[in-house]
Amino acid sequence: MKFNKWVALVLLTASAFSAVAEKKPNIVILLADDLGYGELGCYGQEIIKTPTIDGLAEKGVRFTDFYAGCSVCSPSRGVLMTGIHAGKARIRGNQGYDDGKWTRLALNKKDVTLAEMLKGAGYQTAFVGKWHLGIPQDVSTWAHGRGFDFAVQEQWGEKAEGGVFDERYHLVNGREKEIFHDYTKHSCLDEFRTDIIVDYLDEQYNPEKPLFLFMSYRSPHAHEFFLSETENYKDEMRDGYRWPEIERRHASRITMLDQQIKRLIDKLEKMGELNNTFFLLTSDNGPHAENHHDHFFFNSSNGLKGYKRDMYEGGVRVPGIVYWPGKTVAGKVSSHIAVQYDVMPTLAEIAGIKVPEQTDGISFLPEVFGKEQQKHDFIYWEIVEAPKSTEFKQAARMGKWKAVRYGANGKTELYNLEEDLYEENNVASQFPETLETMKKILQRESTKTDAYPYAGSPVK
Repeated sequence: MKFNKWVALVLLTASAFSAVAEKKPNIVILLADDLGYGELGCYGQEIIKTPTIDGLAEKGVRFTDFYAGCSVCSPSRGVLMTGIHAGKARIRGNQGYDDGKWTRLALNKKDVTLAEMLKGAGYQTAFVGKWHLGIPQDVSTWAHGRGFDFAVQEQWGEKAEGGVFDERYHLVNGREKEIFHDYTKHSCLDEFRTDIIVDYLDEQYNPEKPLFLFMSYRSPHAHEFFLSETENYKDEMRDGYRWPEIERRHASRITMLDQQIKRLIDKLEKMGELNNTFFLLTSDNGPHAENHHDHFFFNSSNGLKGYKRDMYEGGVRVPGIVYWPGKTVAGKVSSHIAVQYDVMPTLAEIAGIKVPEQTDGISFLPEVFGKEQQKHDFIYWEIVEAPKSTEFKQAARMGKWKAVRYGANGKTELYNLEEDLYEENNVASQFPETLETMKKILQRESTKTDAYPYAGSPVK
């Protein structure tokens, strides 16, 4: 009888160890808001301090040619969340036509989100921060309604019952409850959001299930409401003068973001989950030039042409850092061309599940592991910022070639990024065959939609 008890105990222990060993990897996406290609030390920044993020790059893989899904937040986030490029997506600008009104749009209900995909694979799913993929009056379009078990998001705009949302409140699981953000108690909004996820990990996290966490930060977006007196860079000088206040605050946001990411990593390490966690850090688009911020002050685009809302490299090329302890090739710098619609197939491969057919992406996990990597024939972007023909923009990259087109009636520009990374010399007239190939891509990949009347317009 005693022997049988010991056998049972051994089998039970072995079963427990097996369950732990078979647990799928945790997945954490760290998405910054308007973080420029050159605003991190590991991407050439010489002034703003980002030691935590730089450390991730040193221990993981840093992509030099990593691209946002679009050059402004809402469509870019939609591309990331669904794996569908902007020429096919429901959301192609911060607003679009809905029933004849130019307004905010939501993701298509038929399109699978990252959270829905991973939830179906047994993941517990959590989201904190800026959603920007739903309609204020329709809770079903918010993060909690699109696959996130735990979702805390800010909301703005008109309420269904009248009035407007107060952005100081973060809404939990739709409108289950509200959490008030007292700006006097936090150095920045992202400290408040990190507090929320730390509390979640303490109180609601299930260690028997893998975690998918999407941290959607505010920094360094221009519309920050409060920065405490403990912020950084209070006495920094340039040419004998103190930095302008807007630039000091901009740098502070980035360094404080770095500090909040460290808090999250430290928490996961304390929980014993760090070594089984895949991290991806990126930004929703290039650096902004809003609220009087000068994107040249810190060389935010690292010399690339353009910034937020542009189809040139400065608007769409963004930081891309992958860290998976013990699995990534430490310190690798990769020139593989990757784009945020690649995230869905990459996460599907990590989770060991089938990739949804909707995606236009290719998993970049082989590149992370130092294995043979499939390459894109081309990648594509599209943006519509207003219901005007001049506000329709599109671009595509095919290897070293980059095509850019501004306006539904605009002519296609062509750049050789190997020789002209800063897109200074339009060589369209010199390479007519390549130009025609790129024009066919622009024409084919922009599908017509009632929401954006100039999509699919003839390419010149």
